[in-house]
Amino acid sequence: MTTPPTAAGPRWLYLHGFASGPSSTKGVQIAAHFARRGIEVERLNLRVPSFERLRLSAMIDTVRQAIGGERERAVVMGSSLGGLTACRVAEEDARVCALVLLAPAFRIMERWRLRLGEQGFQAWQAEGWLEVDDYAEKKRARVDFGFAADAAEVDERSGGWPDVRVPALILHGRHDEVVDIELSRRFAAGKRHVRLIEVDDGHELLASIPRILHEAEEFLRDFVGG
Repeated sequence: MTTPPTAAGPRWLYLHGFASGPSSTKGVQIAAHFARRGIEVERLNLRVPSFERLRLSAMIDTVRQAIGGERERAVVMGSSLGGLTACRVAEEDARVCALVLLAPAFRIMERWRLRLGEQGFQAWQAEGWLEVDDYAEKKRARVDFGFAADAAEVDERSGGWPDVRVPALILHGRHDEVVDIELSRRFAAGKRHVRLIEVDDGHELLASIPRILHEAEEFLRDFVGG
């Protein structure tokens, strides 16, 4: 069941990152911040259909369903893989009216191949499973190769870059060791509707949460005021 929209305004959705969940530190603090302003932020569970068989396409479908009916609108905030998901939803769903992206995971499978190395990536494909840290459950877990195949197919759309036309705010750490900030720089370059704020932080952005809350509220002030 989806959360009803706030006082005739858009729905507010938060999308967690890979191996994270609805109870992530950033998601909880963002929801608490906007709750003090009378706005309910729904923190979606994007471990779909399960973490072991995670699919980016299923994550996108889950977000679109959460927006609700044809007349609904949504402000979507996402971290890392959740940020990429938010972008892919926005490029095909006109109900999204604004994005706040935290270290969005652009060109995800291109980076995974580099990170694992060609031998490691081929081993994942051959064995069918890759063992990773599951931060939400605080344990080691497996993700099947179907995630890689599905994400690669989604990521090939629009030449590998989401075709986002709505106002977007990006906050990205200069010391991000997971998603190079250069990707956000390339995405934002030449786009008047995209604002990139670089912070002195890593991928998790935990030290930057106060800045995130301030900048997000300023960026979304028309919706906060509504």
